[in-house]
Amino acid sequence: MKNYWEQGISFEEYVKTGRQRLENPASQQEADYKQYYELGLQRIDRTLKKYVPDENQLKELEAKNFEGKILIISEVWCGDASATVPALVKFFEGRNEVRIFLRDHDKSLINQFLTNGTESIPKVIILDKDFQVKNSWGPRPKFGTELLMKYKADPVAYPKDLFYNDLQIYYAKNRGKDAVQEILELL
Repeated sequence: MKNYWEQGISFEEYVKTGRQRLENPASQQEADYKQYYELGLQRIDRTLKKYVPDENQLKELEAKNFEGKILIISEVWCGDASATVPALVKFFEGRNEVRIFLRDHDKSLINQFLTNGTESIPKVIILDKDFQVKNSWGPRPKFGTELLMKYKADPVAYPKDLFYNDLQIYYAKNRGKDAVQEILELL
């Protein structure tokens, strides 16, 4: 894990990389994902403007005396990531170091943390101070997963567009609070 940690980038570099990929795609996938990069960057900006760490959650983090690190497998174009990663980075800022590992750059890390056989992101890896995996979380809070299950159970009654809309409304209103809480419970 230490190797992956050292290959990780800062949140600022993550956003910068997303902007570069949007403006100058280096691959066909990056070009094909243009609209997702645009949306992801808009959502990241919105989350950064709106998110304020919850005082009770900060006290809970302090009480846990967590001395580890947070490694997040992510990509800017991902809707779930753009809603949660900025909140997590701001929450842990000044407390625990956070780095981001780009999933599409090297699949060997995500392949160790598959979600039901898929490379779903973001995936948060909680490391102790010796880079041992303590726990992992992702790709979305429980409520987001419930919405996904509702869509998958009956896509006719609950179509994809409605699912995506409901998920984004949830993310906009929740502002990362559920994701932070679920991760706090894993520390």
